[in-house]
This record gives sequence, C-alpha cells and structure tokens, in this order.
Amino acid sequence: MTFFQQVSVAAAIAVLVAGCDGKDAPRDAEVRPVRTVVARSEAWSDLPSQVGEIRSHAESDLGFKIAGKVIERSVDLGSIVRKGDILARLDEQDERNQRTAARAELASAQASLVQADAEEGRQSQLLSSGWTTRSKYDAALKGRDAARAAVRAAEAKLRLAEDHLGYAVLRAPEDGAISAVGAEAGQVVAAGKMVVRLADLNRKDAVFTLAESALRNLPRDIEVAVHQLDEPQVAARGRIEQIAPNADPVTRTYTVKVALENPPDSMRLGMSVVGRVRLEGQKVMSLPASALFEKDGEPAVWVVDPRNGTVDLAKVSLARNAPDRVLVASGLTEGALVVTAGVQRLWPGMKVRVLEGGRAP
Repeated sequence: MTFFQQVSVAAAIAVLVAGCDGKDAPRDAEVRPVRTVVARSEAWSDLPSQVGEIRSHAESDLGFKIAGKVIERSVDLGSIVRKGDILARLDEQDERNQRTAARAELASAQASLVQADAEEGRQSQLLSSGWTTRSKYDAALKGRDAARAAVRAAEAKLRLAEDHLGYAVLRAPEDGAISAVGAEAGQVVAAGKMVVRLADLNRKDAVFTLAESALRNLPRDIEVAVHQLDEPQVAARGRIEQIAPNADPVTRTYTVKVALENPPDSMRLGMSVVGRVRLEGQKVMSLPASALFEKDGEPAVWVVDPRNGTVDLAKVSLARNAPDRVLVASGLTEGALVVTAGVQRLWPGMKVRVLEGGRAP
C-alpha cells in the first residue's frame, strides 16, 4: 500500500470515529435564541371580565303638569343644563285668560266683602239702639262671613291660576345633561308626558348584564375595576350597588349596577366599559399560550437556568387554558424564566440565548 493510500484510509477512519462517538456534538454546540417571560404570581378568580356601559345614577323624565301646545324647546339631546334653566314652554294664552278671570272674581268678592262689612256695622248700631231686630243683625253677620269666605276662595283660585301659568314653563330641577327628548315644538302634549329626560352628571354607574352562572358566584360587597373599552388607561373603581331581582324576559340576564367613585370626566354617558372583579383568591401565574409544551401527555413549560444558560422541562398544573393565555396553578417557582417562543425545537440541557427584551414580565 502506497503512502497516499495509507493517508486516505486514516482519514476515512477518523471520519467514521467522529460520526459514531460525537453524534451529540452538533447539539452541544448549538445555542438557540429564545424569548422568555418572568413568572409572577397574581390573584385569580373564576369571574371573567364583562362589557357594559356608563349610565347616569339617576335619570328623570320631565314633563309639564298641564296639557298644552309646545311652542318652544330650548334644549337638544346632549345639552348641559343648570338648575333653573328653561327647557321648554307651552302656549300660555289659556292660562293667562284663567288668571285674568280669577283676578276679576277676586275683585268682585272683595267689593262684596266691603259692602257686607258696612251692612254688618250698621245693623250692629241699630241693634244697640233698639231700632232693628236680632234676626236682621244675624243675617247681616252671616252675609259678612260669607263674603269673607268668598274672598278667600277667590284668592286661592287666583293662586291656582298663577301656578298654572307657571306650569307652562318647564325648568331644570337640578344640574344635568339631556339624555332623551320626547316632544317637539308645535306638538300638543298631555299632562305628565315626557318632554326631556335629565341625567344627573354628578354620579355615574357602570351597568352590566350578567348570566345566571356568573351572578351566582358574584360577591355582593366587592370592589370592581372599570376601564374604557377603547382606552384602558381611563379607569375608575366602584362597588356593586344594585342587582336586578328579576331576569330580563328576552335575554334572561340580570342587570348589575356599579356605583363609580370619582370617575373621570372622559367617561361619558353611553361609553362602553370593561368591568373586572378584584378578588383575593387562588394564586396563579399567567403565561402566553405559546409557552405551553407537553411531556408524557401532561402540560409542561421550558424553564431557563440562568446559571448555565440551559433549558429544562417543568411539569405544571393549569388552572385555566385559554386560547391566548394559560394560568399555571403549580409547578413553577416565583421569578422563573419561561420560554415563550420556539418551544418545539428545544431539548433538555440545550444551551439558549435570551433575546433582548425577553425578560419583560
């Protein structure tokens, strides 16, 4: 065998030996980049978030005390009004005529009273002088008392007519916002018909509709965190103040009102909000669903050992498995680095490199 043949055979043997004895060498040499999150414990309850809307704590349907024709409505939907502001007017002609008639009736009654007083005085003098009878004096006295009663009745009738004239003007009983309108100018309305609806802006509620299953587990005196649906940073807190005793006949859900404590002005009436009950319940660790792996048919996650930069599987038990998040009840230690990307391409003891920003909780 020539020298070149001997060199070729030696090289082939070296390759075979490396292939047999060093098959794990590529794995040991590979360092895979991963992203991680820090496992943190948090309180968890089985009550999901609910979407509702902002409503006024109190709304009043305002209408005229008398029937008539609306000649003016001074406010529109959404108008902000102050106590005493004019909201609408009725045609006052009939009420003015009644007041004029009541004034005339009062003047007539007062004239009759003057005459009756004078007659009673004359009959009293004649009776003391013996020039009249007792029966005539009693008749004069009765006429004077009747005239006085007629004056009082006419005065009450005039006050009633003036009140009716005042009823033709609808004023705001308190500060608030117009949340609905029920009549337009030119419309004839009955007494008590809703012309505008006034919402109190000083107190606001977050109103939700809950199914029976959620209502059954809902504590009565518990704090609720509320934030706007499109702007989560706009938030407030409140407590459950009222739960409807009966279910809605159509949706079979129950209305729950949460009284908000000092809500921001940007939480306007009708806005959609999300409510979440704060409960000190079971401690869980919330992880992205991409972190979940499986080992021997049981859930597990990859955990990074920061001392040597390797990963290993940790079996966990789940409190809930949602499409986007998993809630781990046990199996992880506080502060563990859990891999969230590339879990299918890892193996125990593999060296990894945590990408920048990969530790954000």
